Amino acid sequence: MRETTINILEDVELSSPVFIEALPGIGHVGKLAADHIIDELQAVRFAELYSPSFPPQVLVDENGIVEPMKNEFYYLRDAGEDKRDYIILVGNTQGLSPEGQYEICGMILDFVEGYGVERIYTLGGLATGQPVDKARVYGAATDMELAESLKEHDVILRSADGGIIGASGLLLGMGRMRGMRGVCLMGETPGYFIDAEAARALLEVLLEMTKLQVDLEKLEERAEETRKMISRAQQMEQEMIDRMNLKPGEEDLRYIG
Repeated sequence: MRETTINILEDVELSSPVFIEALPGIGHVGKLAADHIIDELQAVRFAELYSPSFPPQVLVDENGIVEPMKNEFYYLRDAGEDKRDYIILVGNTQGLSPEGQYEICGMILDFVEGYGVERIYTLGGLATGQPVDKARVYGAATDMELAESLKEHDVILRSADGGIIGASGLLLGMGRMRGMRGVCLMGETPGYFIDAEAARALLEVLLEMTKLQVDLEKLEERAEETRKMISRAQQMEQEMIDRMNLKPGEEDLRYIG
């Protein structure tokens, strides 16, 4: 493979679809939320993106079958209260290099722009590096009007001391240069495990903003598993502190990603 390519699996016609991106990131928060939408609303896969900028590896499932590194496009028609069309991007990887990220995001935007996309939602996680009592949702937007709309949904605006790394940030920035408007939603997460609790908090906000209707029951089951995982992590941290005679908070584990 010499260049990034998109393979069309099904030719579809969509009416000014909303674009939702949720590639793997911190805590897999965005990906978990988008995968839940795809499963519950039975979105249809219609294109795949492959790139030499992806990691030089394959994934192997429980049956010993390999899966290439790729991004996948799904579509929904007449979904939610507003009967809107949607394109949802998920996958098992992102580009490794800055150059690769720019090339891939540019090709993604070229692709969705061809379907008439004007509104973008990117989904991800905001890492704390430590347990979170109740996941909050942070956000950023391409303009003040959308930023104010985030506040109406109790989203905390991302402060100026941190950026948004990877496709979730780059797609918004490059999309803005093309006249696309959008927001990034980030679920607060410790960052060191797949966080269904943060995904649920993020998904609730996204559903309010898009008026999509999705059953959260299965995600709640995963969120309960996450709560137990957090409890175990807190217990392990306390045991480590006791063994090393450290005071809580003495070592700063926070990071931005």
